[in-house]
Formats: sequence, C-alpha cells, structure tokens
Amino acid sequence: MSPASEDIDGQTPADAARTLSGRSPEEIRALLAQMPHEEALAVAAQLSGAAKEQAAGASTQAAASDIDARIDELVVPAPAILESTKTAAEAVAFLVASESVAEITYIFVVDAGRLVGVVGMRDIVLAKPGQRLAEIMVGEPFAFKSGTDIDAAVRAALARHYPVYPVVDDEGRLLGSVRGWQLFERVVVEVSGQAGAQVGVSREEQVTTPILSAFRMRHPWLQVNLLTAFVAAFVVGMFEDTITQIVALAAFLPVLAGQSGNTGCQALAITLRGLTLGQLDEYPVGKLLRKEILLGALNGFVVGIVAGVAMWLYASMSGEANAVMLGVVILVAMLGACTGSGIFGVVVPLTLKRFGADPAMASSIFLTTFTDILGMGLMLFLASWVLL
Repeated sequence: MSPASEDIDGQTPADAARTLSGRSPEEIRALLAQMPHEEALAVAAQLSGAAKEQAAGASTQAAASDIDARIDELVVPAPAILESTKTAAEAVAFLVASESVAEITYIFVVDAGRLVGVVGMRDIVLAKPGQRLAEIMVGEPFAFKSGTDIDAAVRAALARHYPVYPVVDDEGRLLGSVRGWQLFERVVVEVSGQAGAQVGVSREEQVTTPILSAFRMRHPWLQVNLLTAFVAAFVVGMFEDTITQIVALAAFLPVLAGQSGNTGCQALAITLRGLTLGQLDEYPVGKLLRKEILLGALNGFVVGIVAGVAMWLYASMSGEANAVMLGVVILVAMLGACTGSGIFGVVVPLTLKRFGADPAMASSIFLTTFTDILGMGLMLFLASWVLL
C-alpha cells in the first residue's frame, strides 16, 4: 500500500473524498483503482466537480480490474447460515427474525463451518416443520474457491446462472457469498470497452474525460494508423502504371477494401468475444480459423460475383477492351481478400495477446492495414499479370 493510500485507509467515503479532493486527477484515478470495487464507487460518489469526473473512470477501472482480480474482492458475509441439524421450523423462525431477509436467496447449510448444502426458499416452505435441513438441502453445492480468478468465475457463472454463489476456502469452510450480477458487471465493463479499444480509444476514457486527457489517449493510435496507411499507399503506388492504363480499377479499390475490411471485422468481433468470455479455452483455435476461412471464402465468392458483374458493366460502358477479364479479376481478388481478412480477424487479436498486449486495443487498425494491403495488392497484381 502506498503512503497516499494509507491516508484514506479506514476512512468513511465522505472523509476519503475530502482527503482526495486536493490531489491531482491522475493520483485520484490511481488511488481509486487500488481500492475494492464497492469502496471505490462509494468514494467516487462523494467527490464533486472536476474531481468526481476524473474519478468516474477510476471507479470503472476498479470495477473491471482488467479481469485480473480475484473472487475474494466481491465476497460479502452470507446473510443466512445454519447448521445441518436445524429443522425447517427453526429455519423459518430464523428468517422471520432476520433483519436482512430481503437479501436472503439461499440458506447455506454448514457442518462444523464446512459448506455441505444449500436450501432454497421453496424447499423451506414445502418442508415439514420437523424435517432437518440435512434432509431437504441440495448436497455438495457448487462453490467458488477463495483465490479464483474473476475471468474463471465468470465462465463458471455463464454455465449456471445462479443468483448467489457461495465462496469457500481450501478446506471447504464457508467464507461468504458473491452475487451473480457482480460477476456479470465485470463482463459488461470489459465488453463495453472493446468497441472503443479496437480503434484506439482507451478503456479508461469516459464521456466526462477532459479534452486534453482524451487527446493524449487517442492521438498516439492515430499516428500508428497514419503510418500503417502509408504502407497501404506504398503498395498501391507500386502499381501506378497499371491504374493509369486501366482507370476502371481505381473506382473499385474502395469497394474491395470496404468488403474485405468488414469481413475481417466480423471475424475480429467473434474472436474478441470468445477471448472475453473464455470460450477459446475450450474451443480449438484451429477450428475457429478454419470456420472463418470458409466463411470468408463463401462471402468473398458471393460478393465477388456481384462486384465482378458490376466491374464488367462499368468497364464496358467506359470502353475498356478487357471488360470480362476485369470482372474475373475482381471476383478472384474479392475471394482472396475476404478469405485473408477472415484469417487476420482471428490471428491479429491472438497475436497481440500472445505478446502480452490487450487483444482489443487498436486491433482494427492493424486488421485494416493487412486487409487493405492484401485486397488492393492482390487486385492490382492480378490485373497487371493477366491484362498487361
């Protein structure tokens, strides 16, 4: 814990907000990002003015925690814990006397502190008053182990959809519980940041982020995009003579780039979704790659036929001598470009992840560069080879 964080340790949210109000926005963001999610939100709610605007991004960052957090951060005391020897009548009496009955979804049944079962409200209502909880409980319930990664917990929750999950230690002793909505909140924050991250918008940027801060976050990726665009322009420049002799090709360059880029973005979106939800831990990457190659080829062929016919009509009206061959060139180029873009849509985010980078961050910038080079380069190369 840093010296600055020790200043607010143990303080109420209001006192912590007053302590932070005199600090810089960057320090506020850093301190809140170190705090547990609920505490960070409570402190951020007490901040006012510009400090509160800066804290909004930090509280969201604390909520997401880059999916590196542990389940322990979300654990709260279980509101209903009873021994397995208790009867249904005693359980009803416990519920009646409980001040937090509205928060009780399950009664967690323990034996010497170890979780042995859960009992739902319906089971309590239908049970005979003298029945012991051990007789009506669901034995050996699913529970998270202390120290479980949030991403692993989310994947487990996706297959179960329970409103509340117990958390136990290595010995099976009940430590508390976690609400299902808290797990899915992590996924919502992560997925909501992907759309912006693909085009170089930081996950920390919010609508309230000041202009200069937003500029510093966005501009470096625009420079990267400019450099990659120069590479694509260089490839097109290599075929300047071809474009000069066959002017009709220039009209179809953006058509080819747009279609291949969209195909790649579709594959990219599916791959990022699989990474975020942990689906690629069980689904073979090779199988996904084959699927996207086939989809790219099918889409490229169908779209290529339409584009080829359009090129033939356009070239014929423009007086080109090889209108039919130009149509064939567009068809083959569209087929190759869409197939390649499907490959890039899978490979780009996985490669970024392999090198320790955020697989969503500016991935579409690299994807667009690769698809532009492949699509336009392939079309111009085929036109030069076949027609010139």
